[in-house]
Amino acid sequence: MSNHGISPEPIMKIASGFMSAKHLFAASQLGLFEALADSPATLEALAARTGLTPRSARISADAMVALGLLERHGDTYRNSETAATFLAGRTPADLRPFLRFWDRLSYPAWTDFASALAKGPSKEIFDLDSELQEVASAGIEAILTGPANALAGGYDFEQHRRLLDIGGGTGSWAIVAARRYPGLEATVFELPNVAEVARRRIAEAGLSHRIDVKAGDVTKEAPPAGHDVLLMANLVHYWSPLQNLKLLKSTRTSAERGARLLLADFWTNATHTEPVMAALMAGEFAAHLKDGDVYSLDEIKQWLPEAGWRFVEHRPLAGPVSLVIAEAE
Repeated sequence: MSNHGISPEPIMKIASGFMSAKHLFAASQLGLFEALADSPATLEALAARTGLTPRSARISADAMVALGLLERHGDTYRNSETAATFLAGRTPADLRPFLRFWDRLSYPAWTDFASALAKGPSKEIFDLDSELQEVASAGIEAILTGPANALAGGYDFEQHRRLLDIGGGTGSWAIVAARRYPGLEATVFELPNVAEVARRRIAEAGLSHRIDVKAGDVTKEAPPAGHDVLLMANLVHYWSPLQNLKLLKSTRTSAERGARLLLADFWTNATHTEPVMAALMAGEFAAHLKDGDVYSLDEIKQWLPEAGWRFVEHRPLAGPVSLVIAEAE
């Protein structure tokens, strides 16, 4: 069989992806983008600003030019618009904590990915020490800033009085919603170690009087009652189908008839191949979680009525994250 005209380029591009990722993680960690936040720099100036040798600064900076995150004009380097917005630490859309999370936690977990698929992860993300939990919480919050803002901007919380954010992480989703809707009160329900982070973030946002934090384990106890809208953001992908059905049933016992349920996650098509990022994220969840996976819109539509919820609609949020809206029957 002839291979004339067939190139291995797609394979090589995918296989070298780890190099691009580690170059990016290193450049962020070493402060390359922050060093260019105020003004462009020659290689010598960039090395001085970062404390790197000229050789190391050149290797990192030229790789970022090749990847489109830095621009080079003659001997001068500057941030691209993308890097200036997301990586220089000068805007609210700061993705540096996300890169730190993927470098410190995700990348090591992926180094033995075949074993994770064959035997399960050697360590679950629930088992982090306090330092790595802070890294994980900050990283997850950073990457979900877009979807959280899209939810607050695209869903009408004016019709609700009290929001329950189940597995609410650092409280970022509740904070964004509360800021946009002054009449909305909220409760964040999270595991004790994450709840402490949420209390601090909510206090820093000046919203402790409107957002409460309750510590608990949603897999072992029913969520707090008394809320007319319940949010589960990026929680379904932690569990197996049977665990998710149990979770939806438990959540239903805490909701009055007519209450809304908002499910923000990496919902896919029926074959779990689109969005592409969602298909790849299935590996991220498998590397960190014994039962982690992505699920299709068809699957959640099957679970909801069995758990006492009526499917209302599905709408996009941001990137590969979309929203399923249901109502308590």
